[in-house]
Amino acid sequence: MIEVKEISSKSDKKKFFKFIIDLYRGNPHAVPNLYADEFAEFDPQINDAFRFADCKMFLAYKNGKLVGRIAGIWHRGSNQKTGLKQLRFTRFDVIDDFEVTKALFAELFKWAKELGMNEIIGPISFSDLNEEGMLIEGFDKDSTYIEIYNYPYYAEHMQKLGAYKIVDWNSYRITVPEKPDERLNKLSKIILRKNGYTELDVKYLLKHDKKKLADYIIQCLGVLDEAFAHLYGTSPLNEKQKKRETNTIFTILVPELASVILKNDKVVAYGFLMPSMNKVLQKARGSLFPKAVFAYLKAMKHIEVADMMSIGVTKEENNKGSVAVIMNSCLNGLIKLGVKYLETGPELETNDNVQNLWKNFDKQLVKRRRCWGLKVD
Repeated sequence: MIEVKEISSKSDKKKFFKFIIDLYRGNPHAVPNLYADEFAEFDPQINDAFRFADCKMFLAYKNGKLVGRIAGIWHRGSNQKTGLKQLRFTRFDVIDDFEVTKALFAELFKWAKELGMNEIIGPISFSDLNEEGMLIEGFDKDSTYIEIYNYPYYAEHMQKLGAYKIVDWNSYRITVPEKPDERLNKLSKIILRKNGYTELDVKYLLKHDKKKLADYIIQCLGVLDEAFAHLYGTSPLNEKQKKRETNTIFTILVPELASVILKNDKVVAYGFLMPSMNKVLQKARGSLFPKAVFAYLKAMKHIEVADMMSIGVTKEENNKGSVAVIMNSCLNGLIKLGVKYLETGPELETNDNVQNLWKNFDKQLVKRRRCWGLKVD
């Protein structure tokens, strides 16, 4: 017998977050989230997205044993932006039992009908900075800090539900060149001079003035909102969300892997890479301290693989060469640190501007993720 119950207590939320860690125990490719991050994401007192979104969380039990989870998000802000009537799903994880999947989604269909929604989409969370997309290719590849990993049968369950493709995200692995590109170095200097750009000294500010650096990072998140506003699933961040994301960025910030372009002391473009946290999070199993402290310190100092976090340019400065400056700066940083590979993270298949960044590099398509849609009849 399958029982699905809506949860709200701290103890049940702990079960909700721990389920995925138990489900993927021993899987070398899955990267579990930290409990602290998950509790914060689903806490209305911390995550300011709850001002324009509601959430319900569900756990599924079969014969008394926990066998699945799912969360639904009614993102009023996104629906207002798009004019659509959609309910999002996120944190969907389940054993290989389609009846459990049906029971979980039945609760979302019920809620969607109560709200007057006509479509359920996902997996997609509160904002574009969260994990999104169900893995449909690349199950033998390591996940990253900003990606969802899932077993192949998830997609089979979605197809049985009658789900259809809305959009896919592609992830690439880039081989880092052994030497800097001298032509790109020269071109970057010309672009900086021609447009009146300056590069922010991230390393200096990280050491001497973190408050000022934080102000610039918040500006970067404003650029992200502007640059990605037209893409599927994105919604603007408010100031409280930006401060929260800034705190997260500080925990994985390596100056050589960050490039911020200024014009008249205002951020017009940025690019952030981060050390791969795969091994750290696998060792942490939900709690960084104390189990994974040394793994974290090692990951920050000895970087073999870096992950692409985000890159963005204001509309006014678009197509003026700032991306080339960012690429050059980050590429030189990767080479200096001895990084072998760069993982791009999920890139919308329709985002040609980002995917064109890698056309001159040795790249390999390694993972594909899907946003599914379900009609609410």
